[in-house]
Amino acid sequence: MNNVRNLLTGSLVYIACIVLLSLACNVSSGLPVADVIGQWLYFDKSALVVAGCLLMAGLMMEKRYFLFIPVSWVLVMLGGIEAVWGLRQLYGYAVSNHSLYVLTGSFFNPGPYSGYLAMILPVCLHQWLTKRGEILCSDRNDGKGWKKVMDKVGAMVAGGVMLLILCVLPAGMSRSAWLAAGVSCLCVYAWHMDWTDKFRLLWQQQRQRVVMVVVGGFCVLLLAGYLLFVLKPDSARGRLFMWKITCRAIAEKPLTGYGIHNFAAAYGNAQETYFAAGDYEPWEERVAGSPEYAFNEYLQAAVELGIPLAVCLLVVVVLCLYRGVRKGRYGICGAILSLMIFSFSSYPLQLPVFIVTFGGLLVACLSGADRWQWLGLAVSVGIIGGFRLKNDLQVEQACREWMNARVLYSAGAYQSAEKEYGRLYPLLRDRASFLFEYGHGLHKQQQFGKSNRILKEALQRSCDPMILNVIGKNYQQMGDCLSAEDWFIRSTHRLPGRIYPYYLLAKLYAEPGFRQPDKFEKMKRMVLTKEPKVHSTAIRQMREEIKKIQLIFVHIKKDE
Repeated sequence: MNNVRNLLTGSLVYIACIVLLSLACNVSSGLPVADVIGQWLYFDKSALVVAGCLLMAGLMMEKRYFLFIPVSWVLVMLGGIEAVWGLRQLYGYAVSNHSLYVLTGSFFNPGPYSGYLAMILPVCLHQWLTKRGEILCSDRNDGKGWKKVMDKVGAMVAGGVMLLILCVLPAGMSRSAWLAAGVSCLCVYAWHMDWTDKFRLLWQQQRQRVVMVVVGGFCVLLLAGYLLFVLKPDSARGRLFMWKITCRAIAEKPLTGYGIHNFAAAYGNAQETYFAAGDYEPWEERVAGSPEYAFNEYLQAAVELGIPLAVCLLVVVVLCLYRGVRKGRYGICGAILSLMIFSFSSYPLQLPVFIVTFGGLLVACLSGADRWQWLGLAVSVGIIGGFRLKNDLQVEQACREWMNARVLYSAGAYQSAEKEYGRLYPLLRDRASFLFEYGHGLHKQQQFGKSNRILKEALQRSCDPMILNVIGKNYQQMGDCLSAEDWFIRSTHRLPGRIYPYYLLAKLYAEPGFRQPDKFEKMKRMVLTKEPKVHSTAIRQMREEIKKIQLIFVHIKKDE
């Protein structure tokens, strides 16, 4: 009877871990591309199932049962699924989730996918090393029976998944994931081999040789860093520039931050101020963009939460990591370390799958086998899921209706689309793309005042200069050319590499009631001579129209 109860308890815990952590494999159709509401809704529902499973497991539990074991094996299983998914995409047996990339797994692009595999790789290594050690110990003791068989199966599964991940990871071309995987696996191996004590002994006996090895290793790291930089230099420069602007935004509000989900607005204003000063390098203009994230979770946390709170959260994570290492939970700690390294140059914690998995890893790092801990965890997970469920159900339904309304918007049926956008506005007012479409549709219907009100809300959620352009066009249509000029100039400062705002300024300076020949000439030169990132039909048409306007100016001067 006790064996049945223990088996049932273990099964419930594994079911809970599978249901919650398989968030990565959840792909929702009929929702906006890259929108995460589908995954959050899955989490809400699964949290209630998980709470029930953990509650029953806690009540039936008789022997000590640790959470880190099922979490580790479920992550190994999910890593295998994702690796096979990626291999099928590489060989053309499955379709990726992004038109520009062949390899995405169940994610939207290769970056987060590679980071997810890099997070699971040290878990696989730890499980393989552990099972291999148990097999060797069993062989020495002439061990027999199902325990030895299970150890061999576990070693084969962990080793097989590790090899699958190593086959797929290079194809993702994510340098951040490579670095995270390499460092975390090295740490897991060092923890297993007890390198700390060995290094201390070696330092006492052969100090000079240790110094030479450390210096040589540092040189190798510098060379590796240089090679990673030249692999995709513009991408690396783009990250460095983003971090530079993010630091300038942090300097404006270092203590309190700008608030959750306000990174884009803070970044846009900081970049606009930087380029407006005019003291920048040409390459900075080339690599500048309008990112949604900082591509550095530590800097993004400092922008949104302020430095003190961000540091406090980091200290909590480091303490959890230290505690996990002391308890010997090397695989879980390796996964946390990998995610922390990946977070230096990516945006994993903006995606539900990483947030939920990270939370699960921290809990697995700290949790014991006490019945009350299991019951407390069950109640906590249930409260979180239940608290979020109602609102996320409404938002998810609103997003599906938005996709239907977007068909009308894309077809140019702005009046019909406006009714739908107005109805959905209370639920989707925190989505920049929704607000832009709503405001742009109002602009097309010549409701310029209302359009500006909606677009200025969008500016609080996005740093896209196109919002500034449409606001400026609204003011121009309302006859307020001075305000229109200000908004167009702001757009040129926010992203000076774009030709479109210079084109709008040139047309503004050619307006009969606001004609300014000198400024027109300056903007005309910018439109005709500025090198675009990508040549397109739109660029050619803008240049042709500016040349026609120039001819009109010439005729006007002749008449005068």
